[in-house]
Amino acid sequence: MSINILKLARSNVQRLIPYQSARRIGGGHGDILLNANESSKPVFFESKKKSFHRYPECQPNNVISSYANYTNLSCNQILVTRGADEGIELLIKAFCEPGQDAIMYCPPTYDMYRVNAEIHGVEIKEIPTIKNTWQLDLLNIQLNLNRVKLVYVCNPNNPTGNILLKQDLISLLKITLGHSLVVIDEAYIEFSPKESMTNYLKKYPNLVILRTLSKAFALAGIRCGFTLANKEVIDILNKVISPYPISAPVSDIAVQSLEIAYIKLMQDRVLDSNNNRIWLIDQLKNIHCVEKVFQSNANYILVKFFMFKQVFQNLWDKGVILRSQNNKINLKNCIRISIGTRLESLRLIKELKIFSKEIFEGKTSEK
Repeated sequence: MSINILKLARSNVQRLIPYQSARRIGGGHGDILLNANESSKPVFFESKKKSFHRYPECQPNNVISSYANYTNLSCNQILVTRGADEGIELLIKAFCEPGQDAIMYCPPTYDMYRVNAEIHGVEIKEIPTIKNTWQLDLLNIQLNLNRVKLVYVCNPNNPTGNILLKQDLISLLKITLGHSLVVIDEAYIEFSPKESMTNYLKKYPNLVILRTLSKAFALAGIRCGFTLANKEVIDILNKVISPYPISAPVSDIAVQSLEIAYIKLMQDRVLDSNNNRIWLIDQLKNIHCVEKVFQSNANYILVKFFMFKQVFQNLWDKGVILRSQNNKINLKNCIRISIGTRLESLRLIKELKIFSKEIFEGKTSEK
């Protein structure tokens, strides 16, 4: 007897298009992976813990105290999660009634805000950022806040790489006060640390900040993130988090990465990445197939190409794996490029120049 398992799934899950992570779409087969905004250089740790027969703490105190020292916050303002992604989901679980409440997000941006809302049956209100500047459309946000419990914004924004104006973020906190939580995703904030909003947690009880060790700390593989908020919010999230979200080896490595010496190494890597980003932007501006290079404040840049499909596929075939943004609102013909090592960037530029010479100079000679 055959059974249609699909019909047993919730109707919204049947319709769901899952988030297409870099590894999920096969972007791991090349020799130069510039598609997931990972650190181009690894860091090496050994777990100090040798036995694993006991369950770990739900919220490991040593990790929380280490991150509290790093962010200059109190321990009761911090929740440790499986990457920043778990924080996105926990907030929807804790604050949104399915079929009744809504979240708001501002594309083009990180898709997991939308995907998590769809999974949990929560309405989504899309208020696109202002085209080309990628800044918040505060007027339309204010006009559409009815039933919105959570407003997700990413700063620096992924995939555009821009910084949101601090005054706009403050205005957003003011217009939502008493009605919605403003969730600022600071996954890439170490690349522009002066733009962090952690100092505003005391003033605005509706502010929530998401952080991660995946980017600047070069620990994408351990999946460790943080939700920063006032104690009342953290207490609510602790009600819905799973019993043992952070494994003992993850806690061990996270604590090591937050030691002063390793924080200094992280900052050195960030400086190197930022310098490589400036160099890469300058190089890209002189290549014929590049239509526009957007300024960035993170470890990636957004580039608009002529002959977008051919450029992307040509690089893919050569083992240089980038991330297409062509299907996102206002990002037609755009590709996101993670900042790699200088050698990786040189290879990218070399392949783009070869492509441009073959296509564009060939067409000129034909004339």
